Amino acid sequence: MINLQQDAEGFIRMNRHFPGSVRISITFADGTAEEFSGQQLNHAYDGALAEYRAQNHMDAKGFSRVSKQRIDPGNKVEFVPVHPGMGS
Repeated sequence: MINLQQDAEGFIRMNRHFPGSVRISITFADGTAEEFSGQQLNHAYDGALAEYRAQNHMDAKGFSRVSKQRIDPGNKVEFVPVHPGMGS
């Protein structure tokens, strides 16, 4: 089991997908804790990545829609928003 801690802004650090079958416990800023599957958090990561790309005018592969150059840091997010009850 992997244990993660939510920060004061409501995010967890997650810079890659977790294996789908792994169990992950998140302790939220209010002191409550919930358990999620890797697959549930991978969906949250994918949503955060899609939002990041849309806000930065990137296509689905992380390339700028304006120029032909790739934008660094290369279409990655490190922080994913989470909240109690999101796995339900």
